[in-house]
Amino acid sequence: MIHPPAVIIHGLAHATVALAPGLPVTLLSARGAALYAGCLWWHTMVGEARRRHPEVPVTDILDCLDGAGRAMAALRMGQAILILDRCPAWADVAAAAAACGATLLETPPPALDLAVPKSRAGLRGWLLRLGDFPHVLS
Repeated sequence: MIHPPAVIIHGLAHATVALAPGLPVTLLSARGAALYAGCLWWHTMVGEARRRHPEVPVTDILDCLDGAGRAMAALRMGQAILILDRCPAWADVAAAAAACGATLLETPPPALDLAVPKSRAGLRGWLLRLGDFPHVLS
């Protein structure tokens, strides 16, 4: 499955910055965001970002770290793509994801983190897949 370039966002302000160029983008939560911010926060924030920029193609991925319970909650909320580290319940979550047509990833994709200084300057190039970006997390 191929997605647009991923951008790690830490809130609605970052989501707005990521969508501002008007290019296809994958909004990626910070590592383990489902555990400390929650699935409802992510769902609501991504929904608001989409409402503000309806013309921009957006994919979103919620990182659940090793929180199988949070991953299941995210699936119940309709999360289509999520990340879950290998854990004892991984196979159960994978089966639940498959049953509802969702995608479960073990590792996050390479991403530009908007919390890193100077990352905003390279955002457009990253979304267009131009050049080399030393501040990309992979």
